[in-house]
Amino acid sequence: MRARVIVRGRVQGVWFRDSCQQQAQRWRVNGSARNLDDGRVEVVLEGAAAGVAEVERWCHAGPARAIVTDVVAVTETPEGLTGFRIR
Repeated sequence: MRARVIVRGRVQGVWFRDSCQQQAQRWRVNGSARNLDDGRVEVVLEGAAAGVAEVERWCHAGPARAIVTDVVAVTETPEGLTGFRIR
């Protein structure tokens, strides 16, 4: 399964991407997380449906210092990503 998740709120400068990488590794999910120019964070997740769902669920809260105001997730066709990169 693959999902592209866009997270809005106070999500940059609060260790969101690093914490997301930890969650992805915990759930054995591949993909990436990157800051967008408009202050949002884009997260791409690939792996077993249950793991992708758990990391996506985590994105609704994020790390302790984050204030998530909106999350939009879109299911996409998997591309066979390996590992998790912070971009």
